[in-house]
Amino acid sequence: MSYFVYVLKCADGSYYTGSTSDLSKRIDEHQQGVEPSAYTFRRRPVQLVWSEEVGTYNEALLHEHQIKGWSRAKKEALMRDDFQAIHEIVKRERRQREKNKRLASR
Repeated sequence: MSYFVYVLKCADGSYYTGSTSDLSKRIDEHQQGVEPSAYTFRRRPVQLVWSEEVGTYNEALLHEHQIKGWSRAKKEALMRDDFQAIHEIVKRERRQREKNKRLASR
């Protein structure tokens, strides 16, 4: 069995990241609003903007949680398959964290 990690663009412009073993069924569930407490329920319609097939459930969950922690810019670079931009964003974020640490230790 394979699993998928996916990103949806919601009607309000926000992104939702999830994982599933049945991508078509899960997208339909988001579109239909199966779960009223779900993030996407009041943000429909949604559009699939990126997905990746992975081998295991654990890999899907790990990748989902990683992407959920990313900035909007990094997610958009992923959607464009622009791995150079992702690398540049990571370098900028690292420099900013190091700068913040130095300022905090003064």
